[in-house]
Amino acid sequence: MTAPATSIATATRTPRPERFFSLSRLKRALLLPAAALTLGLAGCTSLPQAPGASQPTGPVAVDLPRYMGRWYVIANVPYFAEKGMVGSRSEWILRSDGITIDDHYYGRSKRFDAPEEHHQFLDTVVEGSGGGEWSVKLWGPIHARQVTLWVDPQYRYTLVGVRGTKWGWVFSREPLMDDATYQSLLKRFAALGYDASSFRRVPQRPEDIGQPGFQNPND
Repeated sequence: MTAPATSIATATRTPRPERFFSLSRLKRALLLPAAALTLGLAGCTSLPQAPGASQPTGPVAVDLPRYMGRWYVIANVPYFAEKGMVGSRSEWILRSDGITIDDHYYGRSKRFDAPEEHHQFLDTVVEGSGGGEWSVKLWGPIHARQVTLWVDPQYRYTLVGVRGTKWGWVFSREPLMDDATYQSLLKRFAALGYDASSFRRVPQRPEDIGQPGFQNPND
């Protein structure tokens, strides 16, 4: 995403290294679009300021060691790569060089009794970003930029985006979040120019499926 890193004893499917990725499978899936588009994202020097945004949408500085660990995917703007995933989380591990991050994603397809999938990739902190922006190597020379838009002072919640896209994620150290906290985080996204109504919660327990505001993994 220091949180607990206890592994879950479940069936694991690990793709070949060149197909690994994280941030909720986006990174792996971005290999599919045109390479030129992705290279263009990597070359951006600032996030586009959305109309009506009341706050800058650049990266915020983070305490990297404190930022590492387990983060549950509470919500995102639905898109193809994470479609149908439930119980998803990311785990970030900082290497000894202080700038390289082992980025792991775990989740289950459609059902909580499905085998747990595991995807992994390597991220590099962008120089001058205060630790808040990571260059994610997709394949060969192709990279994308993951940006930390906000993190609370206690490092319990964080908001993440990808340069040049409307995609966003709500992460939490805990798998469950009360509605008041969730709505307050959506207001932060709205202040950054995002369409808060486009976010949907990710089921983190079986009883979440079918509830208002949650993604339906069977759609």
